[in-house]
Amino acid sequence: MSFADAAQVRSAQTSVPAPREQSAAVQDAVAGLAEVERATRALYEVVGGLDLPSLRGPSLLPGWSRAHVVTHLARNADALVNLLTWAKTGVEHPMYPSMADRDADIAEGAGRLPQLLRADLDAACQRFAAFARDLPPSAWEAEVAHPKAGPFLAHRVPWLRLREVWFHLVDLDGGVGFDDLPPELLEHFLEDAVGQFADRPDVPDARVAAVFPDGRQRSWGLTADSATSPAVSGAAADVLGWLTGRHSGARLNGTAPTLPRWL
Repeated sequence: MSFADAAQVRSAQTSVPAPREQSAAVQDAVAGLAEVERATRALYEVVGGLDLPSLRGPSLLPGWSRAHVVTHLARNADALVNLLTWAKTGVEHPMYPSMADRDADIAEGAGRLPQLLRADLDAACQRFAAFARDLPPSAWEAEVAHPKAGPFLAHRVPWLRLREVWFHLVDLDGGVGFDDLPPELLEHFLEDAVGQFADRPDVPDARVAAVFPDGRQRSWGLTADSATSPAVSGAAADVLGWLTGRHSGARLNGTAPTLPRWL
């Protein structure tokens, strides 16, 4: 049985049960966790196909090899378990002791052999899935905090994990791009990316228009003054890649301004 097949079996065993009556927070968490499960299977498929030279090779993130990305995804799963522990106990558990510790753990883990990298990733993903499965329904409504974004409710944690898995799956440059996203997630991530620029003084006035695979079109203003700005347009996957710094905007129609880091 391959790494991907074994992981898929274990992932199915850690699905979150659906209570008969669910609050809106629980429904949101369960929906997010189902998407995380699907994304994790895709992640395992790509990581399972990476040999040592591929893992040592560059990812799409400057300064990071693919092994750095894989290790980051493992440590992010553990960091989000910390947030779920906070939600469950009411005792503050930050994602990371410090950003320096986070970076040191990633650098250390990136030097591992492929089998150890895959085992670490699988174990961390299973810890997250199992902890989420057993979380009391009321805990999904507890307030936790992200080191950059600040306070939010715990039912958004699965969606944070989903974003990490999909975006870094793209960063692995292993044949998966934003155009492989399910259409509903592509739209969700576009809304999230646009929202990250709201109320920031370093964001240029710009209006973005995205064309989805089904032919639908949507547009957003990056600032309150963007309503009359010339539109930057293109395929939804390409717009998402530009907004999140994965490419310069050369694939888009119109003059794409330089954007600050979105996160």
